Amino acid sequence: MNTIPTLKEAQCLLEEYNQEPFHLKHAKIVSGVLGYFAKEYDPEQEDFWRVAGLLHDLDFEKFPEQHCIKGKELMEERGLDPRLIHAMMSHGWNLTTDVKPEHIMEKILYATDELTGLIGAVAIMRPSKSVSDLELKSVKKKFKDKKFAAGCSREVISQGAELLGWTLDDLISRTILAMRSLLPEMEI
Repeated sequence: MNTIPTLKEAQCLLEEYNQEPFHLKHAKIVSGVLGYFAKEYDPEQEDFWRVAGLLHDLDFEKFPEQHCIKGKELMEERGLDPRLIHAMMSHGWNLTTDVKPEHIMEKILYATDELTGLIGAVAIMRPSKSVSDLELKSVKKKFKDKKFAAGCSREVISQGAELLGWTLDDLISRTILAMRSLLPEMEI
């Protein structure tokens, strides 16, 4: 069927399988970050990129041991567009799947998924509790501290920058800007 859900439909689907506020907020942040980058790389497909961001962890809350695998099944059952399924699968590359990110959107999703978590963790440690005044050097310092936000894979973030052909500094700086674009409605 190759259905591409609207943002509202994608949000409803996400909420079928995710109730924890953390997971819902993460999906919205990643969606917003992808929308930010879509404006530069694929403006006519901004909503598609945002939908991919919303649905990338569709299965994570209920099926963490089958992450991406169960997501593929759930998306196929609903006849979702194979490009959405490939994007969701590729964000688990070398972790839960062997599906490599190919499209620029998939590479950005792969690179920024973990990074948004790290940036968010750094931001909430600041007096402002916001990305509005967050600087690259603060994130780089915490990036080097493997114990800080230990669940955010530095290897995946670095591989993502490499896939994109960006320096790590460029990836972090651009992702901070993308997250700032979500303010004030999406406080980190």
